[in-house]
Amino acid sequence: MPKQVDYESRRRRIAEAVCLLAEEHGPEGVSMRDVAARAQVSLGAVQRCFRNKGEMLLFAVDHVGDRITERVRTRLAEGPAPSAATALGHVTDEIALLREEHRTDARIWLAFVAQAAVSEPLAGPLRTSYAALQNLLVRLITEATGSGSAGEGATPPDPRQEARALLALADGLTTHVLIGHLTAEEAEEALHAHLVALWERLGTTRPRKAV
Repeated sequence: MPKQVDYESRRRRIAEAVCLLAEEHGPEGVSMRDVAARAQVSLGAVQRCFRNKGEMLLFAVDHVGDRITERVRTRLAEGPAPSAATALGHVTDEIALLREEHRTDARIWLAFVAQAAVSEPLAGPLRTSYAALQNLLVRLITEATGSGSAGEGATPPDPRQEARALLALADGLTTHVLIGHLTAEEAEEALHAHLVALWERLGTTRPRKAV
């Protein structure tokens, strides 16, 4: 019988190789031949999964985005259902990729972001990933707005505006840590301070500091 090939598993294996090479050389320095060698498959196997380098890079971008999103889902599913405040703290902590064990993903993600600045095909899926994360933040902030008790006559915060600012902060802190402008601890303090100020505006319980 012909050997059955799990193409989806192979595509993910190739995506991991793409990510590792992108971390080392940037996406522009990735070749299908080098990816085949790193993934320990033949060049033909890579070409059967992806028609060209561009298609391979797009799949790798989605692969990293899916990995981050899955970590967010896992974090939210751990233990009892968290309050909106606690859930938002968990989500922003995962998005910022500040912990040492997430440093590789942070470097890979920013390598793709840098390349996307001059590559519209790469920019598209990154915008989709950011939009999904922003929508999640909007939902959590909206839930907290409904459960909060802002002062009488106070204008409730705009969830979409707050979500944009929070996502931009979390994303920017990733860069500041990677280049050494801030330590991970300093970045976590900045993120926590922003969350505390947000919950004060919402008039709800202050979130616990992410650990």
